[in-house]
Amino acid sequence: MIAVGLIHGTHGLKGELKVESRTDFPDLRFVPGSRLFLFKKDVQNEEAAIPVVVETASVYKRGYLLSFVGYRSIAAVETWQGGSLRVPESEMPALPEGEYYIRDLLDCHVYDEMDNRIGVITNVLTPGANDVYEVKTDAGKLLLIPAIKECILSVETDKKRMRIHVMPGLFDES
Repeated sequence: MIAVGLIHGTHGLKGELKVESRTDFPDLRFVPGSRLFLFKKDVQNEEAAIPVVVETASVYKRGYLLSFVGYRSIAAVETWQGGSLRVPESEMPALPEGEYYIRDLLDCHVYDEMDNRIGVITNVLTPGANDVYEVKTDAGKLLLIPAIKECILSVETDKKRMRIHVMPGLFDES
């Protein structure tokens, strides 16, 4: 199951929830009729999954206000705070050639053009113009690699492998 939203709290008395989007496809996930799974901790601190259907959805500040079919009061949803909304991995849309889900890039081994190992992708930053891959070397050093076509030569997510061109100055320390 893939998280597409995090529940931050309730809004009003009619069962609306404040949800932070964790998806590139909010127009697919946060619209009336969308089927999601709510995951929350129960009293034994075990995760429980509840299937839900979006009844109403609207943009709210930097997220969304959602309500679900059959849950129309604050009492019905107030324990959901801190939970997550997920979808089965099989329902994730296919991406165009050259685009990847972050989860598929994490733990990819990074090599240079001469097939020298550089490290492993531990995080993907999304600062704006282009993504940036955080790569941890075997020595524990953190490197930042821009996700631009001049630098990324190939990505094989099925093999957890990426080849890059080490541009002049890329790994120079300031």
